[in-house]
Amino acid sequence: MGAVKRVFGRFTRYIFDSSINIKERSFIVFSVTVLVALFVAVPCGLAMHEPLSATLSTLIGALFFTAYVIICFKLKRIERAKIVISLILAFVFLPAMFFTNGGVEGGTPIWLLLGTLYISLILEGRLKIVMLVCEVSVIAACWIVGYFFPDLVSVYSRKGNYIDSISGLLIVSGIIYTIISFQNRLYRKEEERKNVQRLFSQTATALANAIDAKDKYTHGHSSRVAEYSRKIAELAGKSPEECDEIYYVALLHDVGKIGVPERIINKEGRLSLEELECIKQHPATGAQILKSITEYPRLSIGAHYHHERYDGKGYPERLKGSDIPEVARIISVADSYDAMTSKRSYRDPIPQDKVREQLIEGSGTQFDPKFANIMLHLIDLDTNYSMKERNDIQELSGKNELLVEEHREEVSEGIQLSSFVTSINLKVSAGKAAGYAPRASLILFDSLDGLFHADERGIKELVYYEYGEIMFGGQFVNAGTRKIEAGPCDEKGPSLSAGEYRIEAVRVKDHARVRIYGADSPREYIIALPDSSRYAYIGLTGEHCLISDVKVDKAVEVTGEDEIPRIAPRISYIDAPAGDIPNVQVDGYRTESTKGIPVRDGITISFHCKSLPTARLVWHCPSYVVFTSDDGTVGGGNYKEFSLVRLDGENWESGNAVENELLVDKQDFNGWDAWKRYNKAGYDCSVSFSREGNTIISQTKNAGISIRNITTIKTKAAEVYVALSGDQCALTNIRISHKTTGPGNSSRDL
Repeated sequence: MGAVKRVFGRFTRYIFDSSINIKERSFIVFSVTVLVALFVAVPCGLAMHEPLSATLSTLIGALFFTAYVIICFKLKRIERAKIVISLILAFVFLPAMFFTNGGVEGGTPIWLLLGTLYISLILEGRLKIVMLVCEVSVIAACWIVGYFFPDLVSVYSRKGNYIDSISGLLIVSGIIYTIISFQNRLYRKEEERKNVQRLFSQTATALANAIDAKDKYTHGHSSRVAEYSRKIAELAGKSPEECDEIYYVALLHDVGKIGVPERIINKEGRLSLEELECIKQHPATGAQILKSITEYPRLSIGAHYHHERYDGKGYPERLKGSDIPEVARIISVADSYDAMTSKRSYRDPIPQDKVREQLIEGSGTQFDPKFANIMLHLIDLDTNYSMKERNDIQELSGKNELLVEEHREEVSEGIQLSSFVTSINLKVSAGKAAGYAPRASLILFDSLDGLFHADERGIKELVYYEYGEIMFGGQFVNAGTRKIEAGPCDEKGPSLSAGEYRIEAVRVKDHARVRIYGADSPREYIIALPDSSRYAYIGLTGEHCLISDVKVDKAVEVTGEDEIPRIAPRISYIDAPAGDIPNVQVDGYRTESTKGIPVRDGITISFHCKSLPTARLVWHCPSYVVFTSDDGTVGGGNYKEFSLVRLDGENWESGNAVENELLVDKQDFNGWDAWKRYNKAGYDCSVSFSREGNTIISQTKNAGISIRNITTIKTKAAEVYVALSGDQCALTNIRISHKTTGPGNSSRDL
């Protein structure tokens, strides 16, 4: 009896464990209830003198059901189990029950409710509808077959004897009652848990905002660190529950700053040694505050250790490597990234590409290499530079209004153009100086931080490049484009009052289009940019004007290249003879790729590569990606990426379905400046592949960097491909060869 109580206790604790997915728990409740009912039905059948075939079919079904549920539970394959059991119920168990338990005249119609109940409660979406249709079809087929071929049905109930029907009704009713009772209690507890979670989330957010509010330079810091930490955790293969917990740990990582005086937190310039020591106390203070929250023990851990360094030179306990709790190693990377990309009293935000370089330098010293690599991957994916400190109203650099008295005295934060049409609605009115007509304009430019710069230092350090300025009245200034053409706009714009304007801007490769609608006739500007690699931003400005009520929206549909009239020749660096597959020009991070090449043992891909004139960074170089997809293209149907290797020695692996071991040797390497010159000059490169089963080894050597990457794919892939890509580089004369062993053990190219 004690053993039964222990088992029931474990079952009850599992069912009401809020950390486990509620659908998984519902499945277990239903499965256990049905299993109990099936085992109860066996002695009932014997007592009613059912045919032995009926009793055996029930017993065999119950034993199979039990074994399968236990196996799927242990192997965590519950989603698959739902589908398999539904199929067996509909196509095997229910027909067997029908023909061995008296058909329509027996208790079968009652038992058939089990299939409908199971499918309705356990499955979801289209699958539920499909399975219900299948079940109805199977039952209808059984009825028809039983009617026309009654000899196939084991009839054992005499007229007026409904004991089997009554017992079936009682058992199925018991199942329904148990399930509904459990489900109601389950969902009630789940709702309570959600309310508690919502309260905790709101409280944690309010506390984090209160801490950030102490420092005028860290507005939103905790929320951004929490979001970055969650993204890192997701790419590290953590479960949704773990990602949520890491989010809250990161959200409260700086709670210890509540004990730091505001005069220190808000001090202009760098801190003294004494003030720095005071700041260094906040991890211990935070851990002390949070340790009483026993439901989330990692809250205090994250607060306590997020300033430890991977090389052991951090604080407060100088932990090293894996001795630092994993959640703290994740937060450390996210925290440092946000600190570098946010404004401080002693500096402006650091451009993202320079942040990337610092993360590379700190990998293995300040940061865990695994999580630093994930952060680098997030930076690569963040082509719009959205992972940074944002003002409340970014279009006007944090102001509700933009007052511009002298020409270009104030310029809004840059609004990035892309192949999705950006719509900007705004109002323009007169400035404070009397007697001047308001003149609004927009500046087209590029810079590392997405901001307008007029000072020589900002222009140089942030690589500021101005394309031109367009006045709302119709004039324009060409500063750095190949050509600008202006004319009336054929597209009918919105109905606008005096002083109201709507800008629609889009950029596709090396051309951009800007349309300005106002009370007067709308104007259209076609801009031929100097290349396809730089970004393009719009900054709102003018003279003697007040710009207000700015609203920015982006379209959801991509603009095709043919939708912008071409006014200058295409910028191409791949006008060279092609090899076995077409040449590829990659203007930005993986914006283009070659077609997929099936990975075979002994294959070698050779090509000529050269970085574009705009390339200036170490990672502006070729890369190759190993993947699978339905059509053999990058991003095709059922796309799954296994590894990405850049020729500068960085790599990226996708999730838990693959293992990558990257070996980089730089014995003959002459430094990164030489590497960038090497790429600018152009060179011939080859990447060779060997494959045995699901293990793929790729090798290449360029400018003293030897790379060997071993990819082991854990999942089944119909076909594995490799494609060339990169960042700001041109790939030409791509050749594919395959060395095999022919007669006499000689090697030959195919």
